[in-house]
Amino acid sequence: MAIKNLRSLHVCIAIVILTNAVSSLEIITRSQWQAKPPKGRTVIPHQLTHVIIHHTYIPEACFTTNDCIKAMQWIQDFHQNDRQWDDIGYSFAIGGDGKIYEGRGFNVVGAHAPGYNDKSIGIVFIGDYRTILPSPKMLEAAHKLIQYGIFKGNLKWDYILHGHRQVRDTECPGDALYNEIKTWPHFVEIHKR
Repeated sequence: MAIKNLRSLHVCIAIVILTNAVSSLEIITRSQWQAKPPKGRTVIPHQLTHVIIHHTYIPEACFTTNDCIKAMQWIQDFHQNDRQWDDIGYSFAIGGDGKIYEGRGFNVVGAHAPGYNDKSIGIVFIGDYRTILPSPKMLEAAHKLIQYGIFKGNLKWDYILHGHRQVRDTECPGDALYNEIKTWPHFVEIHKR
């Protein structure tokens, strides 16, 4: 009986922690950053199993909401027009203003990590993080977004975290950010073939 009560207590504590994390979450929706409509979209009907971390490199870091909106619009234009993708490739972006910008969202197949697009959320930090880290408020926003995904049931609680370079030949998410995420819960080391 004591073990059952202890488990119930742990569940209650976890719910309080998750509720606090998501209550301070600030997500700028697609309509708020004036996203163009997607050319197409494929819904993911199951819980996601992975989180893939990226950096944009270009555009550079944005520090105001207006500049981050411009960055999101630039990324979407680049992905739709130059790369001929259906939409912005990422699920979410984190701006230097500490806000989360909705890309494709949790339940739409992305275009950010081949082999993982239908089972992951792609979180991109706007800016170049080869030699410096995103600000503490950006890192905190990413942690809250992941917890929000678990809380909403979009992301499995035992998800696996990777840096983009682990699943594709790229420097992304930059050395500084990659070394940071290696310290995060759920990070799993894999090596490309």
